[in-house]
Amino acid sequence: MSGNVILVTGGSGLVGQGIKHIIETEPAGSRFGKRDNETWIFAASSEGDLRDAEQTRKLFDKYKPTHVIHLAAIVGGVFANMKSNASFLRDNMLINDNILHTAYLTQVKKVVSCLSTCVFPDKVTYPLDESKIHLGPPHPSNFGYSHAKRTVDIQNRAYKEQYGCNFTSAIPTNVFGPYDNFDLEDAHVIPALIHKCLLAKENKTPFVVAGTGKPLRQFIYSRDLGKMFIWMLRDYDDVDPVILSGKLGEAEEITIKQVTDAIVKAVGFQGDYTFDTTKADGQYRKPASNKKLISLMGGFEYTPFEDENYDIARTGMKKKTAA
Repeated sequence: MSGNVILVTGGSGLVGQGIKHIIETEPAGSRFGKRDNETWIFAASSEGDLRDAEQTRKLFDKYKPTHVIHLAAIVGGVFANMKSNASFLRDNMLINDNILHTAYLTQVKKVVSCLSTCVFPDKVTYPLDESKIHLGPPHPSNFGYSHAKRTVDIQNRAYKEQYGCNFTSAIPTNVFGPYDNFDLEDAHVIPALIHKCLLAKENKTPFVVAGTGKPLRQFIYSRDLGKMFIWMLRDYDDVDPVILSGKLGEAEEITIKQVTDAIVKAVGFQGDYTFDTTKADGQYRKPASNKKLISLMGGFEYTPFEDENYDIARTGMKKKTAA
């Protein structure tokens, strides 16, 4: 392969498919479209276990990437994290170390890794910004995953200082969109709620949501996020991470109850709908500022979070309306 070869790890997942959709549908040569000198590889987990150094090296030898967008991770919702902090820590540390060290060994020109807002301290002044990652311990519910992701920022800085590597990272807020994980044990909040609500409707049973519904979250559509990753890959060359969030940044927080209400309406669920307040809420809020993103990236058209995005989240297509 000649030109730039961009390897996207975790390429079959939510964010990877968001990037792929943009590359395949935006006009060629446009701001976010595919360029003539680019070959994009969206690698699925079936192509190798990235926890294994040898399999990671084989993946790099196969595709010979010049650039990497590193999305692959072992992920889960709040209850999966609470049950498996040691596994989430070890598995993700292995994946990240193998990707970054292999990228260094094979002289990859640039790596953009995907972090999460869970890297931020549990007790910190709001809004969150890129300077606050290491100011205290993360929330105890997912400290294993959080520390593994937080370490990527340290690794990026170490590889830059010692070897001059162009490694950086992105910190998205909560992502939703097509190709999400809808598994009830491991899914994040929106796909888990969609799945539970559909089951309740089909089985004519109550729809019970874990927690109080009061925690606040920011959401970003996976295809908007795909554009931001493409921008970072091409135009952002600083080791410091960038928060990738919605148009209004921390002002865009909505409650889990608001999200659930939208899903109930979209699904057409008319049965009993309650919150189980005996279950843990997880972190109450983590409002993140997008000032750095907006100042660097400039004008950007976001997809709004609306009821119709239930259909986008499931299928990637807006619901058709009667003429």
